[in-house]
Amino acid sequence: MKKWAVVGVLGCAQFVMVLDGTVMNVSISTVVTDLDTSVSAMQAAITFYTLTMAAFMLLGAKLGDVWGRRRAFVIGSCIYAVGSLITALSPNVQFLFLGWSVIEGLGAVLVIPAIAALVADNYRGADRVTAFAIIGAVSGAAVAAGPLIGGAVTTYFDWRYVFVAEVVIMLAVVACARIITDAGTRQSARIDLLSVVLSSVGLVFAVYGMLQSKTWGWIVPLAKPELGGVPVAPLGISMSAWFMTLGGVLIAVFIARQRRLAEQERAPLVDVRMFSIASLRSGLSVLGAQYAVTAGLFFMVPVYLQMTLGLDALETGIRIFPLSVSLVLFSIVGTRLSRRMTPRAIARTGQVLLVVSAVVLLGSATSDLRSGLFAVGMFLAGSALGLLASQLGNVNMSSVSESQTSEVGGLQGVFQNLGSSLGTALIGSILIGALSTSFASGVAHSDLPSETRATISAATEHGVTIVPATTVTAIAEEAGLSDEDASTLSGIYRDSQLSSLRISFFGLILISLLSLLFSRGIPTEVAVRRRAGASP
Repeated sequence: MKKWAVVGVLGCAQFVMVLDGTVMNVSISTVVTDLDTSVSAMQAAITFYTLTMAAFMLLGAKLGDVWGRRRAFVIGSCIYAVGSLITALSPNVQFLFLGWSVIEGLGAVLVIPAIAALVADNYRGADRVTAFAIIGAVSGAAVAAGPLIGGAVTTYFDWRYVFVAEVVIMLAVVACARIITDAGTRQSARIDLLSVVLSSVGLVFAVYGMLQSKTWGWIVPLAKPELGGVPVAPLGISMSAWFMTLGGVLIAVFIARQRRLAEQERAPLVDVRMFSIASLRSGLSVLGAQYAVTAGLFFMVPVYLQMTLGLDALETGIRIFPLSVSLVLFSIVGTRLSRRMTPRAIARTGQVLLVVSAVVLLGSATSDLRSGLFAVGMFLAGSALGLLASQLGNVNMSSVSESQTSEVGGLQGVFQNLGSSLGTALIGSILIGALSTSFASGVAHSDLPSETRATISAATEHGVTIVPATTVTAIAEEAGLSDEDASTLSGIYRDSQLSSLRISFFGLILISLLSLLFSRGIPTEVAVRRRAGASP
């Protein structure tokens, strides 16, 4: 058992990295109330937590090569513990954003690439495949346990205790880090700061534009943000479109610079020539799509369960439990199947299951989500995600030479967290945008008096905020509506929330179908690591 102690320490760190997002998602309504903030602000915090990691993950991987992977792992764990402590003590959403979205994210960019590289350093052959499968299963266990841990702690104690526990775990990880072997050779190359700026700013702009689309509109402006008191919508185009376009341009410039640095035999932030490896390209793309679906699902379902149905954090975790159980179970099943089936066959089975699960969830979207069909849909979604988690880590790491494992670890972190950021931003924007559209349509076609309809339309001209459905009647009465009109408005709002949930499930179907196109390069035989020194 001693040889598995290393993966045990690395697995504890991986568990904490993944746990954070799922814990916060099921605690959304409680945190909104506790910090006197909004669902949109929490969506931004969740998005920027993963976006911080995506934006700086390549830098974290490169620092691991320069400092040494174990040292980077320890430093990152300490930074993460500091961020968790600030989050636990947050008096408002600004401190939460600082501690969780920024400092924890910056700690994670050192930890996550190091985990992948250190697994590769400490295990060989079949043990390496098993070790990566264990890390995948630990991630699945964190997704599984997160809703229940967060739900129970939030309901019976306080959501802050989860982050206190993370501080303790990360300090224990640091104390045990000495047993980890760091066989990687340190690099003396300088880090290209322009590459860091181009990649991080490009990703932030692209995802921030998508995040704000619910307020600004995708292309046609819904509202004109003000800059110095002056409305801004350049050439009549939404600021979201401009942000996403500029982000895409910066990322393209970043890729061109990496090629140029490699041609000049200077150290790039990432060797983009690795993307010529079909298995790596497919593995990373499917990984990003997998995390986009996971993040989208874990954002929209808890929001509906808590804001519409009024469930507490623990009840929300219980509703998500079928996904949690099947994710862990099929992570193990996928590892066993890898002895008989190819990685592509297992991955595509997972992708098809993901599409089926999204269709089932769409069919189960009734007013209370109490049908057995919803539980079946969540179980199928977890099964699909578990099968994918069991394969993709080893597929990616087995695509490159020993010297490139840290870079690939960083790329995995980028695609995981970029997928999570895009999933939360995209599905969140669809959810809130669809809510606004459905609510406006419901009011326009209702039996409410024409003056009342005009007043509501004017008040919701720039969108509708997600609020607990039980509070809509009181809000309407405070605005001067009669009891009957307030009750009618509350019914329209509930129907609109259900409609927006259905549209969001349809969005998951499209993402899941799209991911099928990415898997053609996944190996058709058990992946074997290239020998050290192999070139892309």
